[in-house]
Amino acid sequence: MTRLPRGAETALEPVRRALDREAAQNAARTEAEARRQAEEILAAARAEAADIRATASREGAEAARADAVASSARARRAARRSVLAEQEHLHSLLTAEVMQQAREIRRDPRYPQILRRLTAQADRLLGPMASVTESPRGGVTGTAGSRRIDLSLPSLAEQALEENAREVRRLWEDV
Repeated sequence: MTRLPRGAETALEPVRRALDREAAQNAARTEAEARRQAEEILAAARAEAADIRATASREGAEAARADAVASSARARRAARRSVLAEQEHLHSLLTAEVMQQAREIRRDPRYPQILRRLTAQADRLLGPMASVTESPRGGVTGTAGSRRIDLSLPSLAEQALEENAREVRRLWEDV
């Protein structure tokens, strides 16, 4: 594997910007779909809760009211479980999409440039005596003595998901 010559970082800036734009567009599409699905789930849950409350109020009797309160609490818990389950499902879909996009990077004609940048990053972090090898999963891994760095594409994708976890959680809060 060859290393990037000095000044190559500047030459790679358009590639970096293009990858950033593409990632931002993918994230925006995924976010929009997640918001839409979350809104549908919440609307259905609210409608179901409203139906249960209307039924309970029509029964009118004190015993029926007590049952309605218990039923409403169960419905809220069920609705909440449903919302949480759908949130988890959407998060799984987002994770799968991010991991798929990470795998697709290996097919990108710019991948050799990315590989060189990751190699240079491993060298910067571990030092010039580091042993840096291409990961079978894409990207690179490096070692220098007891220190190890994983700049494989799946690891970088997982790191990006963790770093943006707060943004993903805000999808549910904004609905």
